[in-house]
Amino acid sequence: MHYKTLRILLAFISSAIFMISALAVVVLLITQFNNGLIIVSAVLPLGIIVFVCAYAATGFYLGPIGKVMLRVKQLADGQHSVRFMDEGMLRTPLGVQELATELDLVASKMRSQLAEAAIETNRQNQFVSDVSHELRTPLTAIRGAAETMMDEDISYEDRRLFCESIVRESERLTRLANDLLTLQRIDGGGEIILERVNLHKVIEYAANMLGPLLEARNVELSIKGEAPDVLGDTDRLQQVSVNLIENASRFTDPERGRIWVELSGIKGHTVLTVKDNGKGFGDIDPVRLFDRFYRGDVSRARTSGGTGLGLTIVKAIVNSLDGTVEAVNLPDGGACFIVAIPSLPPRSE
Repeated sequence: MHYKTLRILLAFISSAIFMISALAVVVLLITQFNNGLIIVSAVLPLGIIVFVCAYAATGFYLGPIGKVMLRVKQLADGQHSVRFMDEGMLRTPLGVQELATELDLVASKMRSQLAEAAIETNRQNQFVSDVSHELRTPLTAIRGAAETMMDEDISYEDRRLFCESIVRESERLTRLANDLLTLQRIDGGGEIILERVNLHKVIEYAANMLGPLLEARNVELSIKGEAPDVLGDTDRLQQVSVNLIENASRFTDPERGRIWVELSGIKGHTVLTVKDNGKGFGDIDPVRLFDRFYRGDVSRARTSGGTGLGLTIVKAIVNSLDGTVEAVNLPDGGACFIVAIPSLPPRSE
C-alpha cells in the first residue's frame, strides 16, 4: 500500500474513532440538554480538525518511511549505490533513522558480497584461461613432433630427438595435472591429517629426495638451525619444502649454485627460510610470485621446467595451517622465501 494512501486511511480511522466517541458523549448530553443540534454541529468541525491533525502526524513518520521504501525498491532493481541514511534523514524520527542506518549496513554488506563474487568469477575465468594456455603449449609440441615423425625420410637421430620432446612435454602435462589436483584438494578442504611435525626432519627428507636433481644442477644445499614443532600435515609440509628448494635450485648461480635452508623460532612461530645465490626476482611484486601461472622475468619462465603452480601450492598449504609466506630479494643477490607457521609448545616430560 502506498504511504499516502496509508496516511489517509490512518487519519480517517483516527477521525472516525473521535467522531464515534464524541457522538456517544452527545447522546449522553442530549438527555440532559434540550439543544442537541448545537452540540452535534460542534462535534463535526472537531472531527475534521482531528482528521487533519492525524494526517499531518502520520505524514511525519510515514513520509520518511515512504522514501526508505522507494530506496529499497531502487536497491532491489540493481541500483547498488543507493544510500539510506543521508542529511535529509537527520530530520526524521529516531526510529526511522535507526531503520535507515540498519538498511545501509545491509546494503553495504550486499555490495561487498557482490564485489567478492565478481572478483571470484573473474579469478575463475582467468584460471580457466591460464590452464587452457598451459595445456595448449605442450599439446602443440607433442602434435608437431608426432606429425614430423610420420615422415618416412626422417633420420634416426631426428626421430629420437622428437621422441624425447614428446616424453618431455608429456611429463610436463603430468606435472601440471598433479599440481592442479593438489590445488583442488587444498582449496576444496580435502582430508588433512594434523599431527606434531618436526620441520627439520621434513627438510632432510626433501633434501634426500631432491639429491639427484640438485647434483645434476650443480647445486649445494646446506641445512642449519632448529625450530619448535608445528601442527600440520607431514605430506603437505614436505611438499612445501620440496617446492621451495626445487624452485630455488632452478635460479641459483649456474656455475656454483648454493641454497641455504634455515630453521628458527620467533615469537611463537616456526620460521623456515630458503635462500639462494641467484639473481633474485628483480622488481617484480613479491606477492604476485604466488599467483597461479604468474610469469615474471625469472620466477615463471617456461624454459625452467616449472608448471607455474609450485609457489601457489606453497602458499595454499601454508595458509591452510594459519601461516604466512613471503619473498624478498637479498641485498647481495638471490631470493629469500620465508615461511612462518604457529609453533606448538614443547612436549611435556
